[in-house]
Amino acid sequence: MKLAGILTLVAAAALIAAPPASAQVATHNKVAMAKAPGKGKAQGAKKENLRSLAKISRDSARTVALGRVAAGSKVKSSELEREKGTIVYSFDITVPGQTGVEEILVSAIDGSVVSQAHETPRQEKAEARKEKAEKKKP
Repeated sequence: MKLAGILTLVAAAALIAAPPASAQVATHNKVAMAKAPGKGKAQGAKKENLRSLAKISRDSARTVALGRVAAGSKVKSSELEREKGTIVYSFDITVPGQTGVEEILVSAIDGSVVSQAHETPRQEKAEARKEKAEKKKP
């Protein structure tokens, strides 16, 4: 008898603690939209979701990235993306006197430099082709 009473209390506590079904659906939809590949609303929601998760601004990240290269360097392109297991601002920076670009990934969470690598013009073109092909996939 005591076991039945305990089980009833546990079941009642679970019902009280469980979020309403509407909250579960809303949470699921947010996660599904963030994970959804492809184009359209899901892709836009993914980009928006990354912006909402970023804790530092693009300008702050840009300052960090430019601080890692020679004076006179210029940001050629930047984007907010999920890479290396975190959300990062990716900057391709042209450096005076060098061919190619410095690719610097700055954490959008804490502003730390996640990685820095030099890309030759050939590597840059290959990466651009790869990204273009990924965008074309349904």
